[in-house]
Order: sequence, then C-alpha cells, then structure tokens
Amino acid sequence: MQMIAVSERPEHFIQSLVEVWEKSVRVTHLFLSDSEIENIKDYVPQALRGIESLVIAEDGNHIPVAFMGIEEGSLEMLFITPKERGKGLGKQLIQYGIEKYSVKSLAVNEQNPQAKGFYEHMGFQVYKRTFFLRPRNLR
Repeated sequence: MQMIAVSERPEHFIQSLVEVWEKSVRVTHLFLSDSEIENIKDYVPQALRGIESLVIAEDGNHIPVAFMGIEEGSLEMLFITPKERGKGLGKQLIQYGIEKYSVKSLAVNEQNPQAKGFYEHMGFQVYKRTFFLRPRNLR
C-alpha cells in the first residue's frame, strides 16, 4: 500500500473517500442506525475538505482503500474499507501519522470497542471522557 499526503481535493476524489467512509462505518459503527449514518454522511465531504492533513492509502490500482485526517497533532478520522481491515493497514497509517505529523492524541467512540482496543494496542491511553447529548434524545 502506498501512503499519500493529499493537498488537492477535487469533488470526484472526495466522493471516493466518502465511499470508503461509508463502507467502514457500516461494519464498525454498529451503534448507529441507517438514518444516522445517512445524516452524518452529509457532513463528511465538508470534513474531508477542511481537515488540515489528509493521508490516503491506495491499492495497486490507485484506488483509495483507507484514509486518515489529522489536525494539529490529533488523529481526527481513520477509516479503512472492510476488505482491507485486519491486514496491518491501520497500524501503518497510525505509525505514518506519528512519524510524519506528530500524532499524539485522538478521539474514539467507546461504542466502537474494536477501534478502542486497536488504539490501546498501538500505545494510546484514555486520558479523558467526553459526553454529549445526541439530538434524537431530546424531547
């Protein structure tokens, strides 16, 4: 896999990363409903355009299969297609982020225990918990 730092972000490229995001979220974020995923998906292109540093991993056909977004040393997003999960790509991306972008922190949803376990395995430790109210819980 080739890691590529991306500065140019044309619309067709953003859409290919949205596809990676959705495939990943549907197998890892089982706590989200289909409608929640669709609602969040509307904001993903904006996040991809606005993130300070965007790194993708491409397969041999130059198709993105994973990406991570980094902002001021914090890993803000890391998504890998289901087909590429479990092959060490997440580890490679994290190591790349630490070496090239001085990643020192990240946020992970506790309802995603695989991700939490992965980050702990990579040496990250919980130092704070943040709670928020989901809009659907408002009455």
